Amino acid sequence: MTTAVAEVGVVTASDVLKNWQGHRRLTRKVIEAFPEDKLFAFSVGGMRPFSELAWEFIRMAVPIAEGVATGKWREFDMSKASVTTKSELLRVWDEQTARLDEVFAQIPAHRFTEVDKAFGQWEGRGIDTIQYAIDNEIHHRGQGYVYLRALGMEPPPFWER
Repeated sequence: MTTAVAEVGVVTASDVLKNWQGHRRLTRKVIEAFPEDKLFAFSVGGMRPFSELAWEFIRMAVPIAEGVATGKWREFDMSKASVTTKSELLRVWDEQTARLDEVFAQIPAHRFTEVDKAFGQWEGRGIDTIQYAIDNEIHHRGQGYVYLRALGMEPPPFWER
């Protein structure tokens, strides 16, 4: 027995961006919660330090939005990767967060459902690639929560986005 499901638009592009930016605000709080020395060095069970995870989110967000917007999939310019302090990391984070708003606004509606091959590797609809970036950030932010708890610190409430 199959059940027909009515196609109803329930999420707008604006909703997607609002959700993504909410997650970025929460991730920023997690970055802020780390002591300077632990942000770049502490890990559990051989996982990467949280600063490396934050860089992964930075390397993904704007390039994915640009790729969905234009069909041109360019890697993040890693010349900014010499960041060695929490304040520098937060500065780049904030720049990229503002840039995400600018780029996301340029995504034509049809690109959300158009199939593309992101960075020549991952084939899927634009919305699916965007959702992957959001899911990846949520997943790895959970590692940050584990690290903070292992350091005896209370992480920010996950629902305060």
